[in-house]
Parts: sequence; structure tokens; C-alpha cells
Amino acid sequence: MTTMRGDQPTGQPVSQASDGSDEPWEARKNARDGRFSTLVFAGVLAAALGVTAVTLPVPYVVEAPGPTFNTLGEYSDKPVISVSGTEAFPTTGNLDLTTVYVDGGPNGPVSFIAALGAWLDNTKAVYPQELIYPDPVTSEESQAESAAAMVTSQENAVAAALSELGIDYSQQLQAAGLPEGSPSAGKLEPNDVFVSIDGKPITALSVVQDELAAKAGAEVSLVVDRDGVPTTVAITPTKNDAGRYLLGVSLQYLFTFPFDVSISLDKVGGPSAGMMFALGIIDTVTPGDLTGGKHIAGTGTISPDGAVGPIGGIAQKMHGARNGGATLFLAPAANCDETLGHVPDGLQVVRVENLADARSAVELAASGADTENLPACTSN
Repeated sequence: MTTMRGDQPTGQPVSQASDGSDEPWEARKNARDGRFSTLVFAGVLAAALGVTAVTLPVPYVVEAPGPTFNTLGEYSDKPVISVSGTEAFPTTGNLDLTTVYVDGGPNGPVSFIAALGAWLDNTKAVYPQELIYPDPVTSEESQAESAAAMVTSQENAVAAALSELGIDYSQQLQAAGLPEGSPSAGKLEPNDVFVSIDGKPITALSVVQDELAAKAGAEVSLVVDRDGVPTTVAITPTKNDAGRYLLGVSLQYLFTFPFDVSISLDKVGGPSAGMMFALGIIDTVTPGDLTGGKHIAGTGTISPDGAVGPIGGIAQKMHGARNGGATLFLAPAANCDETLGHVPDGLQVVRVENLADARSAVELAASGADTENLPACTSN
């Protein structure tokens, strides 16, 4: 029996190497095994580096179509919009608010392969992280900011709806923030409630803006309610790059409405649902059926006077709207450029400047009339 040892087996002839040398078979085998091991190690290392490369986080943010929510429907077994203190009327159809999934930044890292896949997907968008989140922010801070923006948008939506319906309510302006070095720093305090400017009662932000423009940068006298005490301060506004005069204070509205409106949608943040909330409120508190059973979606911020403002991720929101079944989409006029070339098949996009435009478009669609002549998005 042949005995195996650490060298050539006994009784076996020496094989000749391919180059004619008398290299022992075992030595050549060891060399081949060494080369094979080296190749295997190199392959494993390359694979590991490849996996690492595609899973490494990259400084990008990916936006993708999110779900839609019908402001006339229910969420978690509760009406999205409910009112008390006034009559509510039955509604049908859909007035969908649209959302966007956001990965990256404070929402967690995006891998190279995820960013590449999103770049190749025409329903998604990839942005440098600093463009979306210019300042470092934690997930908790981002969520808190988004939730606060949602609350403000809901209050503005109620005000805009009541303004559109001609229902009276009262509003006041309150100081919310005072950046260091601003004209109001050291003069105004957070929670000061604006009463008058140069003797004119402040009933809306436009009163302040008009007076600052009329004084062309001269000092103004502002009366505020500070913890129940009237306080007069003199402020010299500053002029921004757009030529507007500013007090340098962040403001928020304090509203007093004739009835209560409750919006139950705790999984959505940000200000972009304001217009759709306002339309939903109008339909809820007025007789008749605003949508005529049609499936309509849209997006846009809303101000108390009904102006519709721009939002982010409109291309993704249009795809989300179509995925949800909408055939008509209400888009802020300021976002029209971004819709071009991104409108999914089967979706008509209507350009709106304000809540009155949006309401008219919905009413026309509800009537069954041809909507092709509604304002369309063209390049701005």
C-alpha cells in the first residue's frame, strides 16, 4: 500500500515539468495551490470591496412617491376632517393630499446602490444632501419641525377656507423668533402680539408690509401686547436683497374661528397639504358635493388669504397621485416648471395660483364639463 507522507508518495515515478525540468510534482502542485489561494483571496477581497462600495453611505437624499390620503375620507377609523360647532355635510369622491418618501439626511443614510437605483428610476429624484438639509439636523429635530409646519398649515387651511366662503374670523400676529442682529432683537420679545403700527390696527400681515413699504426704511412705531401690557417699541427696518423692508422677526398667526375644525393625520408632516385641507374643509361645511364623485389630487402650501405656494417633490407627488387613482392634479403655479416632462400618463395637471382657482377647477370637474381648457402648466 502506498503511504502518504509530507513528500512524494513512495513507489511513484518523478513527473517531468512542462518546461522539461525535473521539478518534483509536489512542488509544482504547491505552487499551483499557492497561486489558486492567491486568486481566491483576491476574488474574495474584490467581492468584499465591491459589497462595501455599494453599501457605503453617500451624501445624497432620495425622494420617492409616497401614499395619498383622501381629505374627505378616514384615517385610522377617524374622519380626516371633522367639525364641531357648525353643520357638516356628506361628501363623496376624493380630494387627495400627496406625500413623498425621503431617505437620507436625518432619515438615515442612503447607500451607493440605492442612490444609483433611484437615479435610474424616473419616478424618483436624487439630490445632494446639503441642498435639502443645508444645516446639520437630527431626526428628532427634523420630525419636530415637520410636525410644527403641519400644524401651521392646518390652521392656515381653516382660515383660507373661511375666507373663501366669506365667513368671518379674527387673526393676530405673534412674534415667534428673533434672529440675533435683526432690527427687532432686543426690542421685541417672543410671544409679543402685534396691535398696531404707526397708529394703524394690525388686522393682517399686509398692514405691516404696506406700512414698512410706505415709510421706505424709516423708523416705525409698533405697539404690542406683552403679557397683557401694551408696549410701544420703535424699530428701523432693514432692506433685503429683493428690495423689501423687514422688521427681522419670525411671525405666526393666532386665529379665533367661529367653529372648531379637527384634522386627524398624524403620520404626515410639512406644510404642503394646506391647499387640499382647505378644499376638504370647504366641501365638509357646505351643502352639495364639491367633487361630484371625481378623484382629484393636489399639493401646495396655503396662506390665510388663500394664496397657494410652492412645495418640494412635485414630480414624485404626481406619480403618487396617479398611483392612487387620481386623474386631475392641482399644482402650484410656482412649481409648473418642475412638472414639465414628469407628468404620468392619464393625469391632467392644472395650474393654480390660489384657493379660488383650485375650487373652480374642482367644481368644473365635478360638473362633468370638459376640463381641457383649465389653466395648464407651461414654462415659467
